[in-house]
Amino acid sequence: MAPPGGEPAVAVPAGNAQAVALPAGRPVPGPAGSPAGPGPDRLAADRLAADRLAADQLAADQRSALAVLRSRGRLRGVVALLGPAFVAAIAYVDPGNFATNFSAGAKFGYALVWVIVAANLMAMLVQYLSAKTGVATGRDLPELCREYLPRPVARGLWVQAELIAMATDLAEFVGAAIGLNLLFHVPLFPAGLLTAAVAFGILALEQRGYRRFELAICGLLGVVLLGFAYDLIAVGADPGGLAAGLVPRFSGEDSVLLAAGIIGATVMPHVVYLHSALTKSRVYCRDDAERHELLRFQRLDVLIGLGVAGLINLSMLAIAASLFNRTGHSDVDSIDAAHAGLGQLVGGGAALAFAIALLASGLSSSSVGTYAGQVVMQGFIRRRIPLFVRRGLTMLPALVVLGLGLPATDSLVLSQVVLSFGIPFALVPLVLLTRRRDIMGSFVNRPITTAATSCIAAIIIVLNVFLLYSTFLG
Repeated sequence: MAPPGGEPAVAVPAGNAQAVALPAGRPVPGPAGSPAGPGPDRLAADRLAADRLAADQLAADQRSALAVLRSRGRLRGVVALLGPAFVAAIAYVDPGNFATNFSAGAKFGYALVWVIVAANLMAMLVQYLSAKTGVATGRDLPELCREYLPRPVARGLWVQAELIAMATDLAEFVGAAIGLNLLFHVPLFPAGLLTAAVAFGILALEQRGYRRFELAICGLLGVVLLGFAYDLIAVGADPGGLAAGLVPRFSGEDSVLLAAGIIGATVMPHVVYLHSALTKSRVYCRDDAERHELLRFQRLDVLIGLGVAGLINLSMLAIAASLFNRTGHSDVDSIDAAHAGLGQLVGGGAALAFAIALLASGLSSSSVGTYAGQVVMQGFIRRRIPLFVRRGLTMLPALVVLGLGLPATDSLVLSQVVLSFGIPFALVPLVLLTRRRDIMGSFVNRPITTAATSCIAAIIIVLNVFLLYSTFLG
């Protein structure tokens, strides 16, 4: 078949199972000094040029997604690789954190600063291991549990994970509804329905690509950060009190209960499952060398994303300690009271920033929780239901709480304590699976990493046993 110029085409073998059509009689530029006239030399030059063209095309086709992203430049390439940890981070500043952190700061001042710092460091290690699991195996944690743990154990883990998802939704829905109520005076039950509608919209972004969903969550996390930055500047903090609060200590059983709630609100079991799903196929890597390179960026992602969440949690406690505990308002133990106190003692701007941050936290964390629930179901039992159906099922307990008029803040604190009981059921499988070389290959945990994660799980289990004893026998 003749090309556009009317000259017959000659198929020149490319040397790599590809053929390139070259116009007959039309020289192809070759290396400098190569003959271009008729004869074997010209044909050899044409063949060499065609080989190079085909090789360049083949190399471009085979470039990994990691190489493509890194080729965007130092800053754009790094930013493109960040995101999963920011999605996980929003769960660490959900409305449950508002309730526990403000209660802790108002009652005990800076005494529980060390708990927030320790919980955040725990979260960084746990979320990095989850991210590493996805990168190293190409599968998420629920899938690995289904494949490598006994079936009854995997089914039991799925059931408790679904119950934990409902407790998570309770905190997030109630928090967002309170935010709408504080901002626009919408009654709590209609506010809960509005929260569901907005959460559906955020979830719809995930159906159109992971990056849009990540950017929406990052934007809402930024709103929370700015809200508390404003309040912290307005209220101020005591550097000496913050430093003294780094010394581990408790002030009675109530402080232990709040410490467990802080840990339950900070180390979130559902995003331990989710993080591995976010990284397992987000960036394609050709070999282990590229996976190791990608993990460097995952560490940076976790450090920044969870670092932001930790600063937000510290700012909550510092605001409550400086504003309420220092002025004798230690009875501030609800979100409504914290909002009212900010308005009365600082001003309307501080109260408005608090309410906006609460609303942004509830809407974003609710969407992330639903996404995590889908990962849990699909991974553990290979079943998938529409996200909107799942959203409707998991929000029912929250709507019941709002409809019956139960104490919202008490429900939030209780939900965080329930969450703390679910953490070991996510951490123990994570430790057991990531220490196995047959699963992780060259990415298997070092002994010190396994020991550190085991200590985290042991600390949480001990706290939970103490809570059970205090609640039912104390």
